[in-house]
Amino acid sequence: MIDFEIKSRVLTIGNRKGQTGYYAYPKTVQKLTNKMLVERIVRETSLSAGDVSNALISLSNIVCESLQQGMSVDLAELGSLRVIVSSKVMDTPDAVTAKDALKTPKISFTPKQKMREAALKVEVSIDRGTAPAQEP
Repeated sequence: MIDFEIKSRVLTIGNRKGQTGYYAYPKTVQKLTNKMLVERIVRETSLSAGDVSNALISLSNIVCESLQQGMSVDLAELGSLRVIVSSKVMDTPDAVTAKDALKTPKISFTPKQKMREAALKVEVSIDRGTAPAQEP
């Protein structure tokens, strides 16, 4: 469950510039910590906490090395990770250089169907008790 509160801000661009806009903002960010994750895996498998921790550390190392080499990484039912490097449009072919045309590399995660379905099932609510008063 994700609980939202209503916040407001004065819009600074567009045809509603200067008007107050209202939006939903998460009240808290819930987190599954590494320790909690290890404990859940230990409960659901025959692995020890040390085995699970070592496997997660190894996974992190392998994923980082693979991404650094420009490889995509398939994480089974979770999805896949890959590095994306966008390019700016330059005026001439000679201007297209790694230094000037290529943007900062970003990591892209593409979830598998099971994860997309889980996201669609998240429950959400808006707490109207904290809604700011609307300006006249």
